[in-house]
Amino acid sequence: MARFGRQVKQLLKIAGPGIITGAADDDPSGIATYTQTGAQFGYGQLWTALLVLPMLTAVQEACARIGAVTGKGIAAVVKEHYSKKVLYGMLVLIVVANTINLGADLGAMGAAAQLIVPVNFTVLVLFFTAAILILEIFTSYRIYARILKWLCVTLFSYVITVFLVHEPWAVILRATFVPHIEFTSAFFFIITGVIGTTISPYMFFWEASEEVEEERSEHMIHNGKPALTARFMKLLRIDNFLGMLSSQIGAWCIIVVGATVLHQSGVTHIDSAAQAAKALEPLVHSFPHAGFLAELIFAIGIIGLGFLAVPVFSGSASYALSEALSWNAGLNLKLKRAHGFYGVITIATLVGLMINFIGINPIQALVVTAVINGVVAVPLIFLIARIARNREIMGAYRSGTLSNVLVWATFVFMGAAAVAMFATMGR
Repeated sequence: MARFGRQVKQLLKIAGPGIITGAADDDPSGIATYTQTGAQFGYGQLWTALLVLPMLTAVQEACARIGAVTGKGIAAVVKEHYSKKVLYGMLVLIVVANTINLGADLGAMGAAAQLIVPVNFTVLVLFFTAAILILEIFTSYRIYARILKWLCVTLFSYVITVFLVHEPWAVILRATFVPHIEFTSAFFFIITGVIGTTISPYMFFWEASEEVEEERSEHMIHNGKPALTARFMKLLRIDNFLGMLSSQIGAWCIIVVGATVLHQSGVTHIDSAAQAAKALEPLVHSFPHAGFLAELIFAIGIIGLGFLAVPVFSGSASYALSEALSWNAGLNLKLKRAHGFYGVITIATLVGLMINFIGINPIQALVVTAVINGVVAVPLIFLIARIARNREIMGAYRSGTLSNVLVWATFVFMGAAAVAMFATMGR
């Protein structure tokens, strides 16, 4: 037992930007999109969870490595080595995508909270916005990171539910390993969302910048250059892999639950938080008031993961802008030393908040946001692949053959999905 305790303690020490990024990957937008594909297409898109895992891992490892090797975020690297057109184009993509994403997640948190407390939607969304801003601005990075790690456990409700319902395991295993494609606009729309909510722009910038934060907290940066060690790079890769693996296990379980519980019950389209929560009813079916308990678990999951993800959205956008404008940037810095950095976080969060008051269904907005991410990520991955392979920038740590092939394969795969979606629209 003591040995197990030491192993758990060691794992928690390893857990860093990769684990946090992976957990944020299954944000409210991810839960809604994975549940929607399970409800709409059954097990038809389950293969994406397995196929995307090596691509997701490779892209995020490249981003983390860029931050660790250069001691700078991606935006700062682009500013130093590329033209202003490339820099500003990248900034527009990341800021717009992140603002829409965090706005949709705030709305989902409000809608989920209404399942358990009879409070006005506007009041709830304003409360969550204020709470997140206070935590992000006035709490140190180390404390906040420690909190974020524990919020990951909310995904276990889906993992447990998978094994509580009668599953057609032969069908599920085949759907996991054998791709199924339907040449319809609905299929490509959702699959673009599934890939986009998995391989998302905000993750690229966040993990790279947080690796720099880790180096600063460990006093590894001297005269602007990181003093890398073999141990640090090994732990970076382990942390990244564990984060992405946990993300895809969560995605796989959510799709399975959506397919088994909702699709097989005739629910093929999700318009509300209450409908999405029904996927968790088998978890508590033997208890009195099972419907309310399912809604409670769903609400806690959405709210917990929202608290995890929204700061990542605003933070990654702020890192990008601050690096491009040469402002002080970092969650380890006090407000008085990084007015611009925290100012961008505040503005991005407030603009995202306003999206919830233009009449968009908060649950449907999550899926649309995922699709937007799926399109925006394509040119950003092209840029990341170029940087990670550049000998001048990365030196001895530039991408090897396997990493390079996987990152470019991700670019082609996501680009093809986006093109297919646009090509089949209106059919």
